[in-house]
Amino acid sequence: MKYYLFIVVCFLNSFLYSQTKKNTDSVVYYNKLANYNLNNKKFSQAVFYTQKSISFCEINGKKENLAIQTFKLGKIYYNQKKFEDALKNFHKTVSLFDTLKPSCTKVLALHYIGLSNTAKGDYKTAGVYYTKSQQLLKELHIEDHADVLDYQIAMALKNNQDLPLAAKTFQKITKKPDNSAIIKTKADSYYQLGLIETQLKRNDSAIIYFDNALEYNAKNNDFTKKSKIVLAISQYYKQSKNFDLAYSYLDEHYQLENYLLKLKNAKVDLNEFEKFKKNQSLNNTIKKESEEKFQLKTYRYSKLVNILAIALISILSLLSLALYKNNIIRNQNNLLLREKNKELILAKNKAEKASKARSEFLSTVSHELRTPLNAINGITHILLEDNPKKKQLKYLESLKFSGNYLTTFINEILEVNKIDSTKVEVENISFNLKELLFNIQSSLKELATANRNYFNLEIDNSIPDNLMGDPTKLSQIILNLINNALKFTQNGHVNVIAKLYSQEDEHATVYFEIVDTGIGIPEDKLQTVFESFSQGSIEVNRKYGGTGLGLTIVKKLIELLGGEIKLKSEVGKGSTFTFKLNFKINNEPLEIVEEVKPYNDKQLMNKSILLIEDNKINQMITRKMLENKNITCEIVDNGEDAVELLKIKRFDMILMDVHLPGINGTTATKLIREFDKTTPVIALTAISLDENRDMLLSFGMNDVITKPFVPDEFYCTIAKFFD
Repeated sequence: MKYYLFIVVCFLNSFLYSQTKKNTDSVVYYNKLANYNLNNKKFSQAVFYTQKSISFCEINGKKENLAIQTFKLGKIYYNQKKFEDALKNFHKTVSLFDTLKPSCTKVLALHYIGLSNTAKGDYKTAGVYYTKSQQLLKELHIEDHADVLDYQIAMALKNNQDLPLAAKTFQKITKKPDNSAIIKTKADSYYQLGLIETQLKRNDSAIIYFDNALEYNAKNNDFTKKSKIVLAISQYYKQSKNFDLAYSYLDEHYQLENYLLKLKNAKVDLNEFEKFKKNQSLNNTIKKESEEKFQLKTYRYSKLVNILAIALISILSLLSLALYKNNIIRNQNNLLLREKNKELILAKNKAEKASKARSEFLSTVSHELRTPLNAINGITHILLEDNPKKKQLKYLESLKFSGNYLTTFINEILEVNKIDSTKVEVENISFNLKELLFNIQSSLKELATANRNYFNLEIDNSIPDNLMGDPTKLSQIILNLINNALKFTQNGHVNVIAKLYSQEDEHATVYFEIVDTGIGIPEDKLQTVFESFSQGSIEVNRKYGGTGLGLTIVKKLIELLGGEIKLKSEVGKGSTFTFKLNFKINNEPLEIVEEVKPYNDKQLMNKSILLIEDNKINQMITRKMLENKNITCEIVDNGEDAVELLKIKRFDMILMDVHLPGINGTTATKLIREFDKTTPVIALTAISLDENRDMLLSFGMNDVITKPFVPDEFYCTIAKFFD
């Protein structure tokens, strides 16, 4: 507010001198009319009367008044953003002051020439006039108000969307020494810097500037400005998707607005009450005199009745007024809350849409990568089976390793996306936990031996043999944790502990602990290791490799199963992962699941298979893999032709790609099942978030083979149908 007062004082400095000299001056008359129209936002009328005033000054030779009125006209044009007209009048003002004693008005004219050029984007010319303005301020010995002009320059740059230059100018103000005259301007500058940083999406800087703005504003105790700063902080946290803090600051903003509104209403109520008391006092006096003349005997009784009536009316009036004001405040607050709630709901919906778009994008990318990856892995397998030279074998083994690594990476991305999109279903089947852990230990013995680690498994015998749960996801959790422990430990110990934590009725809680003596995790990375693509440090990633998704999947799967993972670690001493899971105890005998028998080449010999695949490379790879087992393969590249061919020709099996031009594989299978219900149909798919085994089987398919093919799994799946 101080810089506005400074501008007004400078503007009226010379004008007040002429006003005191002659109160009936026409300049005063025209100024009153112009100001009245400005207050009522009738700008064309304000321009008209200001021009009248200028004409009067020209006719009567009032050069100083002419300069002031010309500046005023330029100011009106500037506020209407008519910068060319504004510049003409400001230049005329400067020209008139060249023959007069320098004053604040000339400083402002030079300053507004700079602001007008800034608004037009001509920063070079603007800089020249800002410099002239500053020099004149020094000559007039009023440099302590230069920060006010700098603030206006910064605001002009901000309004012209030159945010970096505006930020520099605001920062120039904030670096000036503190004094009582600059505190308010500094608070405003920090507030504007916060808004600029938010607009430029540099959120960390924005919150620092807002905090500084609150600190300087506290010295002025300006609740109106504090309300704006708190609202800006709320918007910042809303953009950062921290809705709890956003709502907290928004609530503080409403409290401040209510307080300011109450102060304003209290002032209005006090004025109305004083006026009411004055009127009532006058009425009482009139009534009192009338009653004394009319009937002296009943004076005391009438006075008492009047006083009680006045008191009652006063109380009822004040109560009605208070209720009316409170109702207005409540309605205003309700409207504000509704608007802000709508904004928060919109922000939440946008965040959910962004998350969904990210998941769909990653799913699509991983899905599309599987087709070329199938070609890489398939061709590598074919070349390895063709007795390559020893020199070539090394390169092919490297290619196979890279293909398998990339397959694992894509599978993990897809797994994370499935969990995030809540498309993962939790099984509830009977299984033996002890057998599951022993099988995991056996499968990882080779990795433990490679790193010279002592790998120990401790299982509590009191754990019930048969539990109800999801053994697949539990295996995935424990395999990931043990695999990490073995990978990051050399010449050390890895212990896997499973204990019965509690047992009640038909429920058991099992405590799991995976302990290693490996490289450990720094304290500042203990939380981030569970984030996607995080591995503690760049050096760890370079040395040990990996996707950085294993612990992300572990954490999400444990939470999906109703548990919580905890981590303790120290660099150089190892890590300990712990979690508890609840299981239902199965008292019925465990069903014996028949082991999948390995396939026999004789089962596959002389079989005929129809391959429906549109990708030429995948056609070549699949045909070669089948022919290597003496299987006859015929190829069709679309669903329509496949349906027509199968109406006239029989095959021992159909390999059906799900994604085909024209009708897709599921539709083609559905049509085939209308006339052929016996021939096995196996789906070939780079399975995505929107696909699952049960969905594909519902169309009449007998089994699913996922791209890229794992050769042994590919042959085993086919062989199952040739017993």
